[in-house]
Amino acid sequence: MFTRRDLLRRSAFLSLAPVVPEFLDRTTRAATPDRDGRVLVVLQLDGGNDGINTVVPFGDENYNKHRRELRIPTDKVLKVGEGIGLHPSMRAAADLIESHRLAIVQGVGYPNPDRSHFESMAVWQTAKPGKPDAANLGWLGRALDTAPRGDGPALIHVGDENIPRALFSRRAASTSFADASDLALRLPAPTGEQTTTGDDLAAFVNRTVATAYATAAELEAAAAKPDGGARYPGSGLAKRFELVARSIKAKSPARVYYLIQGGYDTHSVQAPAQSALLRELADALRAFLDDLAASKLADRVAVLAFSEFGRRPEENGSLGTDHGTAGPVFVAGPSVQSGLVGQAPSLGDLENGDLKWSIDFRSVYATLLDGWLNLPADVILGGRFSRPMILKT
Repeated sequence: MFTRRDLLRRSAFLSLAPVVPEFLDRTTRAATPDRDGRVLVVLQLDGGNDGINTVVPFGDENYNKHRRELRIPTDKVLKVGEGIGLHPSMRAAADLIESHRLAIVQGVGYPNPDRSHFESMAVWQTAKPGKPDAANLGWLGRALDTAPRGDGPALIHVGDENIPRALFSRRAASTSFADASDLALRLPAPTGEQTTTGDDLAAFVNRTVATAYATAAELEAAAAKPDGGARYPGSGLAKRFELVARSIKAKSPARVYYLIQGGYDTHSVQAPAQSALLRELADALRAFLDDLAASKLADRVAVLAFSEFGRRPEENGSLGTDHGTAGPVFVAGPSVQSGLVGQAPSLGDLENGDLKWSIDFRSVYATLLDGWLNLPADVILGGRFSRPMILKT
């Protein structure tokens, strides 16, 4: 009796019999340095997280004015700075700040913000504000296109969603898997300038499927090994972080991992939903960093967590909040400048009822691209952006 996973495997292998052995042979001969370099893990908080009740400006006199029902009492806030604190469900994130492993970048946004989920996420994933063209590749895909080409996947999406646009590339190999019990093989559609001829398309498909097959086999083997007592919560997000950690321990050549946590579109009854999501996020992130620290691999890894926009300061009539603009971004790992970065947006100085952004999200990307991955940020982003003090010098 074949399982679904067995059927996927065998189908991929039989259809690519001439390709897979050669690919696997080259993978086993991949250079060791490619498997010991720095790694960026990107977490997409999907739906538009309410940054005001995540990084709480309890010291702003206008907070209570805008948040009459959703206000978090000052004595419950986990204080991390002057008049600033974390949501009470984020105790694990506060612990990361105390252990110097979490930076909170405040007031992040972009010019002429779009409040559509689809349009704003396209801006963040392509790093091209102003309604990106359908042909625009992802910022991470473009980044890895500038890196030396290896024999394994450079970009890995961990989840059962379609491969995010952020990973769309011209030539960098990408793949996707769901979890340790069902390493599904999915093909990203060729996009933009990835292919120009029939021969190019065939080569792209062969390379992508072979990469997915090899990655699935490698990750299943890593997931089956005892893991030295690493402890993770039982959430789906934590299990995905755990699989990323196992992949890194197995010396995967991937330089970027991409995860998605959905549910942040809190138009009604926001308080319990956001509390559960933020606890899941903080607990999973701490478990992941603790696991890597115990394995002496934490210095290789940085984590970026973002949402496509924040929420409006004024709560609505349904005990929720509506689409807004600026919000906080998290960067985690032992190499970050822990604590608050930048100024919190003022709740008394709004623009059309929305927060004013002060740090362009491409500045965060630029810092991570050239400061962490050692890739040419100005070329990848198509311009020069400031570098906030997110990473240790």
